[in-house]
Amino acid sequence: MTRLPVDSRKKLRLAVALMGLAVTLGACNTTEEVVTQTVPTDYRQRHPIAVQEAKRSIVIFVGQARGGLSEAQRGDVMGIARDWVHEGTGAVVVDVPVDTKNARAAATTYHEIRSVLAAGGVPARGIVQRTYRPDDAALLPTIRLSYSKIAAVAGPCGLWPEDTGPSIFDPGYNENRPYFNLGCATQRNLAAMIDNPADLEQPRAETPAYAARRAIAFDRYRKGMPTSTIYPDADKAKLSDTGK
Repeated sequence: MTRLPVDSRKKLRLAVALMGLAVTLGACNTTEEVVTQTVPTDYRQRHPIAVQEAKRSIVIFVGQARGGLSEAQRGDVMGIARDWVHEGTGAVVVDVPVDTKNARAAATTYHEIRSVLAAGGVPARGIVQRTYRPDDAALLPTIRLSYSKIAAVAGPCGLWPEDTGPSIFDPGYNENRPYFNLGCATQRNLAAMIDNPADLEQPRAETPAYAARRAIAFDRYRKGMPTSTIYPDADKAKLSDTGK
């Protein structure tokens, strides 16, 4: 094998060294950031309560030999009307089956449903009828009532992306971090109990003071009398006279 002259070997080593230095400097000038995604430790951030649009719906079973609403069904429809006035953000949609054995009875029932909704405060323009043909003829076709509303939701729960026990595949186990699903059910139950989702974003406006009670308290104050309310039956619920 032919050996290079000493000068050529020195020049080759110098060129290799310069190339390595250039690669090193180039790596130092890299501005790309490496972002790692981590799960928040706080369950309120891991399972936040969100405000979004949801559906409220009920079903009315209609037999082929009877049209109209039963007493219980009339109460369900009236409940939908009351809830719609309080929380509805869209029309009440009534899905009525057609081309079925109970189609005639369903049509009669729909007219009664409109009457009950109107009596509950839903205007005529707030009721929309839609017809549908059931996919499964073996099932009893029903009338469905639904409307959109603003709701507070959280979840979904029951997600277990990592092993909760000791595992080499769970890097957070040795760091004593909570498992992913912790707190999800509590957040979901809290969201379901919220009456007005707007309370999560802002406080409600103050309601007017009870003028009648305020006038009585001011009149007693001017006369130098105690302004507290006296309950004559308050002592009847006591089980002991200790302290008298």
